[in-house]
Amino acid sequence: MRHRIRVGTGEAAFRRLAEGILTFELHRRSNLRIAAEPRAAVGGSVTVGFGVGNLRLNAPCEVVWVEEVNPTSDDDGGAARGARRAGFGYATLPGHPETGEESFVAVLEADGSVFFELHAYSRHGNWFYRLGAPVARFCQELATRWYLNAARQLAAGPA
Repeated sequence: MRHRIRVGTGEAAFRRLAEGILTFELHRRSNLRIAAEPRAAVGGSVTVGFGVGNLRLNAPCEVVWVEEVNPTSDDDGGAARGARRAGFGYATLPGHPETGEESFVAVLEADGSVFFELHAYSRHGNWFYRLGAPVARFCQELATRWYLNAARQLAAGPA
């Protein structure tokens, strides 16, 4: 699964989205429960809770890479180089219904456009989840819609 959507324009929108991703606010705004450190860090544990009330599936993951907001300029006299990116990726751990990885990235293009990129690949973790494949697909599609909407909210800023 690969999604790339335009969510805003400018440095402020990029920074809001990047911070929302790196502090798991994107997940919280996506109707998911999240148990994690305050900020994404390589090796950090993340448990995502999907469901309603007591009917909740906990999905443990480990952060495998993080890209922090880089400065707007470097040693070339202040000229920014290409797109700037910030975000993280995590891999599933035993006990997760899927086996795979997912990443969440804010991108600020040279023209000022801000994009949210969501990439994932996975397969069902065991025979039980393979039997429920249609339900699992529906849940993945629902969570994807929530992530995309939450990214738009974050980039837009306070209502």
